[in-house]
Amino acid sequence: MIGLVFGGGLFALCMAGAAGAQTLTEAPGGTLRWLDKITGDAADITLSRGQSEVHGRLTVQLDSCRYPIDNPASDAVAHLTILDAVMSQPLFTGWMVASSPALSAMDHARYDVWVLRCDIAESAPATTEGEGE
Repeated sequence: MIGLVFGGGLFALCMAGAAGAQTLTEAPGGTLRWLDKITGDAADITLSRGQSEVHGRLTVQLDSCRYPIDNPASDAVAHLTILDAVMSQPLFTGWMVASSPALSAMDHARYDVWVLRCDIAESAPATTEGEGE
């Protein structure tokens, strides 16, 4: 069982049987994978927080992407809003966990969307004055 505990801009992902809760922090963006199950077309979608992109009939928006502070490469938890052009209500709105996509999956006959990772801004190496001249 997995539960989300919110508070103060951070939230914890609690897994039953785990030694404790993991503290997550917000990433500036994330990478998702989109699949058209009929045509076989697939694409990785890299979005900044709040950005959306259209693929087929779907508009995929990344609302939030969070990752464990102590192990950024271990897992991603993303909040997505997914619209289908032929539906009046959102097709999916909620959290998806990269390591357990079936836990909170989008249910669509033609399309699949799942979270791959949060994209963490890496700081550029510092340069000193006069370098590269």
